[in-house]
Order: sequence, then C-alpha cells, then structure tokens
Amino acid sequence: MTPALLWWMKLAVFLEKHCTVRRMFIYSGIIPVVAQQLHRENIDQVVQEALRASGVSVAELAAVATTVKPGLALSLGVGLQYSRSLVNRHQKPFIPIHHMEAHALTIRLTHHLEFPFLVLLISGGHCLLAVAQGVSNFLLLGQSIDIAPGDMLDKVARRLSLKKHPECQSMAGGKAIEHLAQTGNQELLTFRLPMQHYRNCSFSFSGLQNLVNNAIVQKEKEEGIQEGEILSCVKDVAAAVQHAVAVHIIQRTYRAMLFCIKNSILPSKNATLVVSGGVASNQYIRKGLQNLADANDFALLCPPPRLCTDNGVMIAWNGIERLRAGLGVLHSTDGIRYEPRAPLGIDISKRVEEDSIKVPKLKKIRWLAS
Repeated sequence: MTPALLWWMKLAVFLEKHCTVRRMFIYSGIIPVVAQQLHRENIDQVVQEALRASGVSVAELAAVATTVKPGLALSLGVGLQYSRSLVNRHQKPFIPIHHMEAHALTIRLTHHLEFPFLVLLISGGHCLLAVAQGVSNFLLLGQSIDIAPGDMLDKVARRLSLKKHPECQSMAGGKAIEHLAQTGNQELLTFRLPMQHYRNCSFSFSGLQNLVNNAIVQKEKEEGIQEGEILSCVKDVAAAVQHAVAVHIIQRTYRAMLFCIKNSILPSKNATLVVSGGVASNQYIRKGLQNLADANDFALLCPPPRLCTDNGVMIAWNGIERLRAGLGVLHSTDGIRYEPRAPLGIDISKRVEEDSIKVPKLKKIRWLAS
C-alpha cells in the first residue's frame, strides 16, 4: 500500500508543475474542453514520470484508485479510460473514488483522527457540511443550492478586473480577493447575508454575488469609471465580500455543530471540525472558523494547503483507506461509469431543517485584529 501512496504523491507533484500552471492562465476559470485536452496530453507522461521518480513499478502497486465522481464529465472520462486500461493490462484491483469523500478523509493522512467528525468542504466547485462516521459512511447535513464560494469569489474578482491590478496579476481570483482584503475596510460596505430565514445547513452564494455586482456598478457610477477599470475602493469591496462569505459559512457551520451535539451524532465534548477544499486555505475564513470551534469546544483541523486543493495524494489515500477496510475494491471494471453529479452519503438535511435550530447571534468579528 505504501508504494501506491508514494506513486500518487509523485504523480501529484508532477501534475501540479506541468498541468495546473497552464490552467492558471485561464483566469475566468476552467474550460471543460481545454481541461479534457490537457488531461489527454499529460496523463500518460505524468504516470510514467511518477513511476520513474518513485522507483515503483505498476506490478508493485496494491491497487489503482481513480476519481469517478463528481466532477467535470470530460475530465473524469479521460482518467477513467486510462485507469481502466492500466488495471486490465496489469490485472490490478480497481477502487473508484468519490471526490468529496477523498477531501473529507485527507485529514486522516496528516493527523490521527478517529470517526466521527464534522466536515466542512469549501472549494470552487463544492460547499457542503457532513458528518464522517466511517470511511464510506457520511451524513449530509447541507450543501450549496447554487454555486460554490470559490466560484463566487473568482467571479467577483473577474468583475473587479483584478487581473489588471498591479498586486494581483499572477493570482487566482479568490487569492486576489484575500490579498486585497487584508488592507481593505470591510465596514464601508455591508451585504445582506443569504438564507437568514432558513434554519438549515444549506448554503447559497449566487444571490450574494448579485448584490456584490450591483454594488460594484453603483461604485463605478459614483467614481465615473467604466467596467474593466479598477475602483479606488477595490480593497474595501474585497474585504466586505470576503467577510460576507465568511460569516455565511460560519453561521451554517455553527448550526451543524449544534444539530450534531443535540442529536448525539458527535460527542458533546472534544468534537472535531475538519475544514478542507481550496477555500479552506483562505486565512480570514479559517481564523473565523477557529474562533467558532474554540467557542464550542471543537478542535479545528485542516490539511496543509497543498492537500486542501484537488490533488492526487488525497485520491491515493482514500484508496488506501478503502483497501484497508475492504470497501469498494473491485476486481473488474465492467459497468464502472463516471458520474458528474453524485451526492455524498445519506442526505439528512430535512432533519436539520425540521429541528429548526436558532443560531445565537455572532458577536462582531474581527479575525484580523490579532
């Protein structure tokens, strides 16, 4: 099993160097057909380089683990086709992986953590709260009903034309927002938070994005500039947007904590909140979640930044967890299909809503004061 992990760790590093950098030039986000072509062009080279660098042969692998759901259909198809060929050619067990399950379990690679624990996954493509009760046993408490927070932050960055800002030209959208927000005044703009009248753990970011876009239009009129030019108050807008996203995420996570304790899904003392996904690297949001965890006797654990974003290591680790537990290890790839949309675990979001837990008001938060 160790060779399998080492193989994928080397693969992940090589992939980041040779593929991700090229995608970063697409500031507006990933274009599915371009991503598919990049996968096709690089996958065999990546695998061969990973094998050479690790000194491991395919014959030494215990199994092959591959993401099959959820995600971009075109990219999933390339990976599945290649893996199926590899597995059949070398007669290796195949372990299909749920992308979000892999994110949730990554923390068990870097920390000794027993089940159960609360998981918040926040990225450019996903936003959900779940309880991990076992390697393949999850309770879904809530998820975004529209777009993900990372997607929203990228779109706001694009609307603000941050790629033209001298401090942000080489940054991805969400990172540019975080950078500018550090020296902005969040109190100069206030955005109405989403779903305040819904006592559940669902998220929504598209309405907030519309409010932000309207505010940007108004500021452009006030400053007499056209779309595409940089607002003089751009740092304040960035700070206010980041703050609104953070508070929305924190409020829903707070309710998830209270629901789990009330229903004895998590222990009443020394419970753990795991936060992963690309947005988990945002230090402002993470600090707010740390404050929330501290106030509720939860430990907060986050994978290192390189393992928060999508990576091959987490898929390998998920495969090892399943191999050890004897879960979903297949000796034939017949009938395996990729699934662009796939829920995580058992959906109990209606139970959360039925409990209608009122979240205590959060005191004025100044994460960056210290």
